[in-house]
Amino acid sequence: MNMARIIGSVWATRKHPSLEGYRLKIIQPVNSNLDNVGAPIVATDSIGAGQPHELVYYVTSGEAPIPLDIKAPTDATIIGIVDRIDR
Repeated sequence: MNMARIIGSVWATRKHPSLEGYRLKIIQPVNSNLDNVGAPIVATDSIGAGQPHELVYYVTSGEAPIPLDIKAPTDATIIGIVDRIDR
């Protein structure tokens, strides 16, 4: 499980039928200090997150389709919202 910040949305005029009803978000991976790590990625939003700058948890690779309950063609899926960070 990784942490990221939502930085935008993707509007798809066509997408795989198994992704119908799911929004696609552009997320920027961050580390525990909230510094950007790597390049932004597109993730399937399985929980209805959505405000820009909102911190979320996401999974990648073989774990990405699991929260969708289907074998969807996705490389990253948002699975939780970060409520707070204790330091």
